[in-house]
Amino acid sequence: MEGRTERLAQQEKGLAVIIMGSDADLDHSQKIAGTLKMFDVPCEIRVASAHKSIEHLLLILDEYNHRNKLVYIAVAGRSNALGGLIDANTQKPVISAPPYSDKFAGVDIYSSLRMPSGIGATVAAEPEIAALAAAKIFALNDPLLAARVLEYQRRSTEKVLDADRRISKLNQQMI
Repeated sequence: MEGRTERLAQQEKGLAVIIMGSDADLDHSQKIAGTLKMFDVPCEIRVASAHKSIEHLLLILDEYNHRNKLVYIAVAGRSNALGGLIDANTQKPVISAPPYSDKFAGVDIYSSLRMPSGIGATVAAEPEIAALAAAKIFALNDPLLAARVLEYQRRSTEKVLDADRRISKLNQQMI
């Protein structure tokens, strides 16, 4: 009975599935996974290319789409068709989190921002922000997770206030 309860509790938490376009995106994906772990949001990382392995990607989506609480996070550099392709094949939320590249002056981001009509993948330019967006989606129906998100926001606010206090002291020293 205890094992069943734990499985149900785990399923109720939801699952963030990070799908990378290639293993070159692993570092970026692990940063997302690390922040999800901080929120106690389970995640799995998979690899499928929107350009090179469409059938494999669709099989991955079939593997997860039955879950009630699910968010996909697409991590693909260069030309990001991955987020749009995932979004076109699921009714679950999709967050595109492309890794930044200064090659071509960073214009790769436009392939995540400009999607065809009917594609609703959101974009988070930083790994921490992608994880936070996923956590907030799950927090809609999870009061404990909502409390963790609120605490995260409180700590972020406190960092800003601490910085302001430090700078204010510097101002007074300059007078």
